[in-house]
Amino acid sequence: MRKKIVAGNWKMNMTLQEGIDLAKELKGCLDADKPNCGVVICTPFIHLASIAPILDQDIIGLGAENCADKEKGAYTGEVSAAMVKSTGAQYVILGHSERREYYNETPEILKEKVLLALKNDLQVIFCIGESPEQREANQQNEVVKAELEGSVFNLSAEDFKRIIIAYEPIWAIGTGKTATAEQAEEIHAYIRSVVAERYGAEVADDTTILYGGSCKPSNAKELFAKPDIDGGLIGGASLKAADFKGIIDAWK
Repeated sequence: MRKKIVAGNWKMNMTLQEGIDLAKELKGCLDADKPNCGVVICTPFIHLASIAPILDQDIIGLGAENCADKEKGAYTGEVSAAMVKSTGAQYVILGHSERREYYNETPEILKEKVLLALKNDLQVIFCIGESPEQREANQQNEVVKAELEGSVFNLSAEDFKRIIIAYEPIWAIGTGKTATAEQAEEIHAYIRSVVAERYGAEVADDTTILYGGSCKPSNAKELFAKPDIDGGLIGGASLKAADFKGIIDAWK
């Protein structure tokens, strides 16, 4: 059975103390009421080493929101995959639409990041998804396929098994718009079919595909009920323990 996961992406939010407080609150919630799925929180770099000892990573995994495309060296301000791993983190988000758009991350750069993350034994949450213009032009299938081919389909089947895919319709991030459960299922099923074409049905069946577009406690249950939606990559709703827990509970 492929893993069901609810992952939080804190983005550029929370001071260090606020982040520690939220991690402790989440731990308290989930210790008292064990989750029925995998849970991951992806925090800003500065939080990782302080939050890692707070968590029981069998219950809440810890991840970074990015890592560098270089191993080490004179790259002021960058954080390498090895550094991320050394904090105690187990996951890293790569290819988020905000990184692609604001920081011009190309498929080639992301390919390097993925390889370095895997080399350092991090599990990759790899984001793909189409813009409003691409959705209006009905190009979503071509877009997600090209993003996979550009950055992760170079991997061996063995390495690809360490990739979690997150489908994020860019038109539904922070806009309050959500793909309908049917729209989301349709493209998740398509993504799984593309993985099957490349790696075979068995690998495709084992690949976790998360939905990442304005998922909230109010719509999580309906989204997660679809056969090809294996959980969510949660933005704003992951910053409040009650909201995040509400989404996690959609698996119960």
